[in-house]
Amino acid sequence: MAFSFVKFEGRNKRVEDRITVTKSAGIGFPTQFYKDNGIAENKYAVLYWDAQNRAIGIKFTNEEGDKASFVILKSKKGYGGNIAAKSFFKAYDIDTKRVYGRYDWEKTEIPEIGLIYTISLKERSE
Repeated sequence: MAFSFVKFEGRNKRVEDRITVTKSAGIGFPTQFYKDNGIAENKYAVLYWDAQNRAIGIKFTNEEGDKASFVILKSKKGYGGNIAAKSFFKAYDIDTKRVYGRYDWEKTEIPEIGLIYTISLKERSE
């Protein structure tokens, strides 16, 4: 019997594909999500808010000059990226200490916006 082994080198690596909302009002894109969705090819993220569904929409772009866009801060160690979105959370009175955590996401095509990634926020019961 012939084997074709591949060495596993993922020890102590996180394999996370969910978008993270942090207590400090950031939005994180973990390595797996970052790689699988080609986020490194983009410089900016534009955020959208749906108050009725308590959902955040994230559009990744390279368009410069949009004052509403957030710079994607890329990890120097290759751990994905994040955006500092304090102004977004403050504008919509979203308490990140109550909604922080990892969120499953969906890709959604919105005619007037384009392709966005959506997450629906949930209040923590603490």
